[in-house]
Amino acid sequence: MELEWKVAPGGNSGIFFHVSEDYDYVWETGPEMQVLDNEAHRDGLDPRTSAGANYALHAPIEDVSNPAGEWNHVRLVVEGPHVQHWLNGTLLLEYDLWSPDWEARVAASKFAAMPHYGRARSGHIALQDHGDDVWYRNISIRPL
Repeated sequence: MELEWKVAPGGNSGIFFHVSEDYDYVWETGPEMQVLDNEAHRDGLDPRTSAGANYALHAPIEDVSNPAGEWNHVRLVVEGPHVQHWLNGTLLLEYDLWSPDWEARVAASKFAAMPHYGRARSGHIALQDHGDDVWYRNISIRPL
């Protein structure tokens, strides 16, 4: 999937995948690529919850996000268990769902209390609404 996003100052949102409709909230089942104003939101202080992160589990190698009000280009590649987070042309991180490393990270996180978090082999894509102004455009999805 490729898309562009921008947030208002202090904005927070997310791009989820493998989301199940069996629960009340998308974050109970789907991994999230964080969408954030790193400069003005408290989550920007922790790399694991900063823009481009696999929320709370994997930090990006560096902050390449553009400031609030400017567009950022995402490429999120999910091929079987292998996931890549790209932001503004930089490969920020990659991981394998359901691997021993994945299971250990989930078990050590707030998601440990959510037995179906990150377990689905397929599912929906969701864009998060935290009540902040966020814009998405040029969304394209292509099966691999």
